[in-house]
Amino acid sequence: MMLKKAIVMTAVMGALLLAVQFNDDLSAYVSGLKSGKAISTFGTAFLSGDEDQALRLRIEEESAKRRIAPIDARVDRVWKAIPGYNGIEVDVKKTYLHMRSEPADAPIKFFYKEIQPKVGLDDLGIEPIYKGNPEKPMVALMINVAWGNEFLEPMLETLKKENVKATFFFDGSWLKKNAEAARLIQSHGHELSNHAYSHPDMSKLDRTSAYNQIAKTEALLKSTLGVSNRFFAPPSGAFNRMTVEVAAEQGLKTVLWTLDTVDWMHPSPDSIIRKIRNRVEPGTLILMHPTDSASGALPGMIKAIKQKGLVLGTVSETLSSDRVRLVEAGL
Repeated sequence: MMLKKAIVMTAVMGALLLAVQFNDDLSAYVSGLKSGKAISTFGTAFLSGDEDQALRLRIEEESAKRRIAPIDARVDRVWKAIPGYNGIEVDVKKTYLHMRSEPADAPIKFFYKEIQPKVGLDDLGIEPIYKGNPEKPMVALMINVAWGNEFLEPMLETLKKENVKATFFFDGSWLKKNAEAARLIQSHGHELSNHAYSHPDMSKLDRTSAYNQIAKTEALLKSTLGVSNRFFAPPSGAFNRMTVEVAAEQGLKTVLWTLDTVDWMHPSPDSIIRKIRNRVEPGTLILMHPTDSASGALPGMIKAIKQKGLVLGTVSETLSSDRVRLVEAGL
């Protein structure tokens, strides 16, 4: 008798739970209809029929073909820390909900979402960075500033005209004397970073001196410009393992260059443009200074980079794992 009663009670409770779920789904579905929005699980499973199931299957099958796997960050023997690059896949749910309101014979408009790699740049430990991911079609201009004020404004005007944002690395002693020039650069929306304080050979400093070179400029960036910095570029590219460590202790990644314009030797602008045209590739970090050669070459450099189908971004953007949608046709 007790067993029979228990069975009956279980059946009743199951029916009640199904009824509650049904009512919840039905309410959501009705609300969706009233608001013009789709569509609850109830609407999909209970009311859509074979046509909706076929649509979902088509999207899922195409999704498998369109998926691009993410690329993990890694440490290269030559180039040291190489950032990862996000993968991409079809957002099946978003695509499906959009297409349900379209005519049955309409071509599918796919919506996408990015897939982060399992290993990111922060997972690689304390390593210097020389370039972005070679699969990411973006490059960055690294403009180290310790002199050359007379060429800053023409370069800023070129960057503004071409809608390009660069990363300026400030020498701290220059920043202390040229706060207004630094604010002008900042007003153009460029990224601002750390280039030590007095342009030393960082590889020849003791730990305390190396730490202070970075810390003094870091303090100026914050107090003068309100900047929360992410990167440190050692002057003249001179550094050692300790340099990378003391930068990391201050929350900064050490970044160098892939391609040097050598503009401080005042080559002709045309020779710089040729170098960029011949050697720039996805992930390239291009070293520059505010010099006569760089100012003259900058318009042609930007043109050559764009002609290769590459996007110009900041160092942060180039080294991030985010995808570059502007140049990825069909995504």
